[in-house]
Amino acid sequence: MDYKKTNAPTNTTTRNLMDFCKGTDNIYESISIMGKRANQISVDIKNELSKKLQEFASYNDSLDEVFENREQIEISRFYEKLPKPTLIAIQEFEEGKIYFRNPAKEKENLD
Repeated sequence: MDYKKTNAPTNTTTRNLMDFCKGTDNIYESISIMGKRANQISVDIKNELSKKLQEFASYNDSLDEVFENREQIEISRFYEKLPKPTLIAIQEFEEGKIYFRNPAKEKENLD
């Protein structure tokens, strides 16, 4: 997913907790789902950033190179300005873009 095009807010906002119950009928299950999704998003963003910064890796450190590498600084700033993974996960959950299932509930329905 392209996290750069998300419409998630970049700062925290007050939310109604009962809105989180709509998909699961359980606030704790909803929070768990959003937490797991936030972890997935965080890993994806970290891997993407690491790949981009790998291009700038130098194995001999000199003080001059650190200050001259403006592209690396711009890339880092861009990723710092992205919404936090938790905010993206909450936005996805509210929009119904997260697929989740509970095997325990599926088993109860089969019995």
